[in-house]
Amino acid sequence: MNAEGRRLLFPQTGKPEEVLEIENFSIPELETGEVLVRILAAPINPADLNLIEGTYGVKAALPATPGIEGCGVVEASHSGDFQAGDHVIFLRRSSTWATHAVASGDTLFKLPPGIDPLQAAMLKVNPATAWQLLHGFGKLQPGEWIVQNAGNSAVGRCVIQLARDLGIRTISFVRRTELIEEISRLGADHIFPDDDAGAVAAREILGGANSALAFNAVGGDSALRLMKLLREGGSHITYGAMGRKPVTVPNGLLIFRDIQIRGLWVSRWIENGAGGRSAGDL
Repeated sequence: MNAEGRRLLFPQTGKPEEVLEIENFSIPELETGEVLVRILAAPINPADLNLIEGTYGVKAALPATPGIEGCGVVEASHSGDFQAGDHVIFLRRSSTWATHAVASGDTLFKLPPGIDPLQAAMLKVNPATAWQLLHGFGKLQPGEWIVQNAGNSAVGRCVIQLARDLGIRTISFVRRTELIEEISRLGADHIFPDDDAGAVAAREILGGANSALAFNAVGGDSALRLMKLLREGGSHITYGAMGRKPVTVPNGLLIFRDIQIRGLWVSRWIENGAGGRSAGDL
């Protein structure tokens, strides 16, 4: 192909601002089934930063280019499912912090016309996480409650909007109270500060510990407050660790309330086939 691209690369793990380098690279010739994508947009996810730092759940084969999701336009294709000009997103980690990426056609999803590339670049991780949180841990009935921390995060906002459309009621906790009004406009039922007073207010709304599910992206005391709002047999799902503190489970909640402690790593879920669903279904 004799073309060149540019990419960010980290030859060793460490702080992103210290280990990331920019390099030119030769774009390889495509093999059967492969597609060359020119990257239009690629977000910075916490998972990307964790990968660079060496604290992610999997370790990169160094040197490596970060980027777990992104949006681009097909420049060349050896796959019958794509042609030049198609706009696509990546369903698997594809080193998208670059001008170009080569991916297998079965790891791409063709977008319908008119979608903003900046928004499309963020479709894989956060909306899919929110969707699986609401669908993957038991069938919720309209009118049931879920509680979550990090209500102002991208996943938290997606949860609120999806739950609203499903008739599921939400209580969200936030650390930045100035965002409460903004998040309320998304359809949130109740939003409280992520502290002990907020937990008391939530318990009053619930009429006790009556939440079916709890979604944790913080850990520490915040995660514990969510647990205490779960009904008997309820599930506490951790999908993030922004607070970098462990999740501690009191014996009493396990013994007397039989709560379930689960985890969700959406990349593994997607790469394992998303429960048999296609990207279009999601």
